Amino acid sequence: MSTLPAPRTPDPMDAPAVRWGILAPGFIANLFCTALRQGTRQEITAVGSRSAERAKAFADEFGAASAYGSYQELVNDPQVDIVYVASPHSEHLQQARLALEAGKAVLVEKAFTRNAAEARELVELARSKNLLLIEAMWARFLPHYDVIRQVVENGVIGDITTVYADHDQPLYPGGPDRLANPALAGGALLDLGVYPMSFAEFVLGPFTSITAVGALTDLGVDSQETVVVTNAAGAQGVLHASMLARSATSASVCGTAGRLDIDGTFYMPAGIKMYDRDDNLVDQYEKVADEGHAGLRYQAAEAARCFAAGKTESEVFPLDATVRVMEAMDNVRAQLGVRYPGE
Repeated sequence: MSTLPAPRTPDPMDAPAVRWGILAPGFIANLFCTALRQGTRQEITAVGSRSAERAKAFADEFGAASAYGSYQELVNDPQVDIVYVASPHSEHLQQARLALEAGKAVLVEKAFTRNAAEARELVELARSKNLLLIEAMWARFLPHYDVIRQVVENGVIGDITTVYADHDQPLYPGGPDRLANPALAGGALLDLGVYPMSFAEFVLGPFTSITAVGALTDLGVDSQETVVVTNAAGAQGVLHASMLARSATSASVCGTAGRLDIDGTFYMPAGIKMYDRDDNLVDQYEKVADEGHAGLRYQAAEAARCFAAGKTESEVFPLDATVRVMEAMDNVRAQLGVRYPGE
């Protein structure tokens, strides 16, 4: 059995500097901008919020030249190259569409939209305008995911048979309102389950079957779910998400000749251990020490490279894959009986 390959992920510091507009300056936007300032040459140019005061405070914190009290003003700023949409899932369609219609490239936080129909609408709009659009599923752009990609593509652990992934966090009750609120597309799946679902799609490709069981809150959003997926080759994924308790948030990829174990938290910068079929440790990939949410810089760097090259999507995480994940989550929600207002 061969050793683990080195990641081919470019250094984010080498990505061309582009000018970012931050739409919705909340928690994730703060982490994103912190990663940009610490580990890239990207420029945080403008901030837009429904509150002019909030936009100004965020702009001052990150050195942005402009702050706006409306999203329309932000997307109309001629100094902005790419708009980063960091609002709740329920708002992604409207706000990403606003930016695309203003002629801006867009990086949209995961989950991309509430459902696949909204995802397809955004993809069609971006393609019709020849504009860059990427889902900010940051895990797909991290170096250890490229190690996994090469192992799977090159058959290092044989034919893939099974993928395991879990993402459980104690966020309900008592957590953020967006997770409990159906109007904000709440629930475990779109916020937490999107990680194992996207990971399984990354390893297995398109799903040919999806079976889900789960539980709902009093307001009708999902509190947890277990999902079993298969692909055309018969490989299976066993996936779990919950907002009721904390899990190891680890993942494994099993093949006929060996296994990859991805350390918890698998969707953040993580190490990998490779075992042969007799459970002997063959090799390991060490993560970048203490990188954590600084790893958000990799998705920004990929977006900057794509923008500078005139691309309309990322080859690392194509839009068709984003839509497939949204379709799979629609399927899960239908089986669980979760429907958002207005769908």
